[in-house]
Amino acid sequence: MRRLRVLWVKLGGLWPIDAGGRLRSFHVVRELARRHRVTVLTTHPPGADATAALAAQVPEAEVVSVPFALPTRGTPRFAAALGRAWLAGRPLEATRSRVPALRRHVERHLAARAVDVCVADFLVATPSVPFGRGVPVVLFAHNVEHLIWQRLAEVEARRWRRATLRVEAGRLRRWEGEACARATVTAAVSDLDRARLQALAPRARLRVVPTGVDTTHFAPNGTHRVPGRLVFVGSMDWHPNEDAVLHFLDATLPRIRSARPDVSVVVVGRNPRPALRAAAAAAGVTVTGTVDDVRPWLAEADVCVVPLRVGGGTRLKIFEALAMGLPVVSTAVGAEGLPLVPDRHFVEADAPEAFAAAVLALLREPARARALGDAGRRLVTAQYSWSAAARDFDAICHEAVEGVCA
Repeated sequence: MRRLRVLWVKLGGLWPIDAGGRLRSFHVVRELARRHRVTVLTTHPPGADATAALAAQVPEAEVVSVPFALPTRGTPRFAAALGRAWLAGRPLEATRSRVPALRRHVERHLAARAVDVCVADFLVATPSVPFGRGVPVVLFAHNVEHLIWQRLAEVEARRWRRATLRVEAGRLRRWEGEACARATVTAAVSDLDRARLQALAPRARLRVVPTGVDTTHFAPNGTHRVPGRLVFVGSMDWHPNEDAVLHFLDATLPRIRSARPDVSVVVVGRNPRPALRAAAAAAGVTVTGTVDDVRPWLAEADVCVVPLRVGGGTRLKIFEALAMGLPVVSTAVGAEGLPLVPDRHFVEADAPEAFAAAVLALLREPARARALGDAGRRLVTAQYSWSAAARDFDAICHEAVEGVCA
């Protein structure tokens, strides 16, 4: 295959790797940069530029980052973005993710004819990527974004907020369909997501890039497990993760502790809000905040819990736990899109009482827990490496280029 000039556009940087989307993008970019000329155009919070650190991790790539703070709730910039979005009938995410400085960098690269293919990493990168300029665009769809908001509406108790979320979900659905239709190729992360996106844009070209895991980095290491220890891993500034943990603390953990009072829980992930810390403290649950390495926390646990009620894409946290040989109990939403067989690779349970019963059963039956962990480890080791995922993405980039040139 020919060596391509790849322009990779992503909001929020690729380093440090403290979120699932960054993890997937980082590994694909690193692998692509070994074969192609890759330029990463991204953003960083003012005063927190991680460009040098990323460049050190991927020395083959050129990295350019511009300062940008995503407007957050309660600020004048957020209110202004919300007002513009609602006046235009567009989703809030489409308005608040506009980064004129990033768009100008993209335009300069295109004007210099220095690009064979442009990658819009996540839907929020598309406002910075010009479509229809003769350069093929690959949309890397880590999630079906409108589905996340739709599911948020389904679990929201407040009527006014539920109605607002439904409106936003509808607008996101239209935007997502438009983006898939305009992209040369859209790369989804599962067959299920591909089917959902195809329904939004029937004529769009959809392909799948499977989820990967570094099975050398994530591997059983002989650490002694803490009896009765449960672990949840995920970015706590992502609302679906926060919702999962709060619901677990309220509805599921009391059922578990009624049978096993000694059960301990650790929540591992960046930027937990004060409300989550307070709820965890009241429940006697440890919240770590940002950690340099999640492996020690996974290694000490008896069971990994993934009680998600809201989500999209695929959960990298499950593959990492399985690679460590750790048994997993997950809701159907949590394991959605992953090539896992319930009761062979993990235990699936949705209602709080069923979830609690599944966790208790694994704590009572260590042989079964080990068998699940071993089966999961065998699966991801045999079939789901990041190099394989990157090869698939590489093929998609070539398909996009050849489609435009044909």
